[in-house]
Amino acid sequence: MSTRYARPLVAALAAVLVALWGVTTVLAAVTWTVRPGGSVSLTSGRLAVRDTITGTVLSCTSSHVSGTLKHGGGLSGTGIGSVTSGSLTQCNGPIWLPFTLTATGLPWHVNLTSYNATTGVVTGNLSHAQLKLAGPSCSAVIDGTSGTASDGIIRFTYTTSAATLTVLPNGGNLHFYNLSGCGGLFIGGDRATISGKLSVRPKQTITSP
Repeated sequence: MSTRYARPLVAALAAVLVALWGVTTVLAAVTWTVRPGGSVSLTSGRLAVRDTITGTVLSCTSSHVSGTLKHGGGLSGTGIGSVTSGSLTQCNGPIWLPFTLTATGLPWHVNLTSYNATTGVVTGNLSHAQLKLAGPSCSAVIDGTSGTASDGIIRFTYTTSAATLTVLPNGGNLHFYNLSGCGGLFIGGDRATISGKLSVRPKQTITSP
């Protein structure tokens, strides 16, 4: 290749590298501020667990989740908090069959991914998630890629003004595994979703940057 054509090509490649480096720097600079942080308790009046293939829905009217959040500014959104315990009780299925779900594979990891400064809404996910389901003559594991992986992902939004965490049914990777005696209510490999709202106490103010 002649010098005449090589120089413009090198300049173009350099410009691309500068542009890419700039983007990488901006992404790496995203940080979070959490106050007050520390121990957090989440309670819900109702959460719904669904098998998206069979259509079976468990309506849970008492849910409690405990965990911690880091405190301060300049925090990474990855692993900014953890879930240390969780249970969904008073869950009724078809013909009012009682079920419970218990968080396992603990601690789960709290990750924050984006922030809307206009609405004050944070988007994030819980990773490393796993739940064990138990009911009359029925048991199952809800997880990500297998019944023992503990790699489930649950997406959520958090609204500071309302101190409310909304569990989103879409965007996660939960499935039913290791079923025993569930009579077709749930089927192994079927996609599972969780949806509903939880009140966060004490109220957390989360912003970025």
